[in-house]
Amino acid sequence: MLTEKQGQILLRLARQTIMERLGLPVRKPVSADELSDPALQEKRGVFVTLNKHGMLRGCIGSLVGTEPIVVGVERNAINAAFHDPRFPPVTADEVDELQIDISILSQPRELTYTDGKDLIRKLRPGVDGVIIQGGGASATFLPQVWEQLPAPELFLTHLCRKAGLPDNAWMSGELTVLTYQVQHFEENR
Repeated sequence: MLTEKQGQILLRLARQTIMERLGLPVRKPVSADELSDPALQEKRGVFVTLNKHGMLRGCIGSLVGTEPIVVGVERNAINAAFHDPRFPPVTADEVDELQIDISILSQPRELTYTDGKDLIRKLRPGVDGVIIQGGGASATFLPQVWEQLPAPELFLTHLCRKAGLPDNAWMSGELTVLTYQVQHFEENR
C-alpha cells in the first residue's frame, strides 16, 4: 500500500512529465530522492487518467506490472496526454485545466463464474476493476467507472461494447473475466 504522500509524488511526476513534454516550466519538480523510494520502484500496473472540466480527456495504462511504478506513471502520462486515440493531443493552453488521477493496480485474478447471473453476484461494484477477454478481444474498466455505470448489467454491457463484443456477451459465461483493485490518487484542484 502506498501512502498519500507517495501518491502525491506520483501525481506531481505525471504533471511534470506532461509539462516537460510541452516545454513548459515545472513549478515543483519531483526530486531524485523522492523517486528513489523503494515503494515507488515496485512493479505494478498503472493507469493515468486525465480529466478536463469533469470530462475524460485521456486514459492509458498497463494492467500488469512490467516496470517500476515511477516509469509506468511517466510513460502512461505521456500516452494519456498525447497518444490516446480518442482525443487530440493535450496542448500547453489546457494543462492548467487538467486534473490528473493515478490508479495503482493489484495483480488481476481470474474470476470463476458459471453464467451472467453468477458473474453479477460475484462482482463488487465500486471495488473491482474488471477485465473481459473473449474472441480475441479484451477491455477493462477501472473501479472508478462504477460511478458512471453503477448497475452491473450496464457496466458489463458497456465493457463488452468497449471490447468490440456483442453487448450481451457477458451473459454467456464464455468470457474470461479477471478482477483487480486499485489504489487511487487524484490531484486536489
